[in-house]
Amino acid sequence: MANPKFELKRSSNDQYYFTLHAGNGKVIATSEMYTSKQACENGIDSVKTNASIAEVEDLT
Repeated sequence: MANPKFELKRSSNDQYYFTLHAGNGKVIATSEMYTSKQACENGIDSVKTNASIAEVEDLT
């Protein structure tokens, strides 16, 4: 099984976004659109930093 990975992409309207793939290759998250590549990279860094400490709030 492969490692999880982020893929940084460019949309048809020249904005940037990323997808996060699980180890099995399935997309588990898609970001908002960013106007610059640097902002998108900052978004990836934010997920890397904050996801490990995020709480789960059950709203069911």
